[in-house]
Amino acid sequence: MATSLRQALEARPIVLDGGLSNQLEQQGADLRDDLWSARLLADDPAAITAAHAAYYAAGAQVVITASYQASFQGFATRGIDQAHAAQLMRRSVELARDAESDAAAHGGDRWVAASVGPYGAVLADGSEYRGRYGLSVSDLEAFHAARLETLAGAQPDVLALETIPDADEARALMNVVRGTGVPCWLSFSVTGRKTRAGQPLTEAFELAADVAEVIAVGVNCCAPQDVLGAVEIASAVTGKPVVVYPNSGESWDAQAREWREISTFDAGLVQSWVAAGARLIGGCCRVGPDAIRQVAEAVRS
Repeated sequence: MATSLRQALEARPIVLDGGLSNQLEQQGADLRDDLWSARLLADDPAAITAAHAAYYAAGAQVVITASYQASFQGFATRGIDQAHAAQLMRRSVELARDAESDAAAHGGDRWVAASVGPYGAVLADGSEYRGRYGLSVSDLEAFHAARLETLAGAQPDVLALETIPDADEARALMNVVRGTGVPCWLSFSVTGRKTRAGQPLTEAFELAADVAEVIAVGVNCCAPQDVLGAVEIASAVTGKPVVVYPNSGESWDAQAREWREISTFDAGLVQSWVAAGARLIGGCCRVGPDAIRQVAEAVRS
């Protein structure tokens, strides 16, 4: 019987993949589109499988699906009806499973995490880096419930509730997953020791502390230097394993739609993250297979 990710986290740190979009672009994909990588679920699914495979080959044990920006509302703007949109969301898990099957021939446990991005990602205007959408918690529950049900129905190993900028949205997600029995992790985007919307991380992490479905809490798509403090807070507040996958340290200019500054991602920081309680470690935007290979080596050591 396959080991569940929850069980594996009790035994050892696990390596996540890196940024899907940068690997797709490295392979030649043009992602200048409001649907971002989700567009390729319909247009070039083989490219997505190849990107997942590149991370498995680099030593990742968990890959995150191309469903971050996939939603019924987003697909509807392209004339894609609800049935076809649901099929594309399920396909994101199937494509990751295809890469997993090929990697499994080399031995070792591997898992697939279905990405559930924030509401702001659908707006494609950088709102996911700010939060505070002007929606109520119940509005956000309604937005997330159908896509969560669809992705869970594709039977990933875990749902990645990721890049959440706002404690209100986290509360909505916890309300939706509580009692479902579907394992998930909750990962905030942060600046320093606050969410991107400005709430203290202590309060944000507390929302997941008593939710049995949450197997890990943490941060992603943040600067590498913000990770250690967040790990310490998450571990102290929840007692759960901590998930971390920062970006390269560059900043995204939503107006110009380009990355600025230079990379500060350093796999040499991994040991300090693990010592503080991190158990799922990888990278986000602009962190590619070469960096994940270094993370895998650091985790093994």
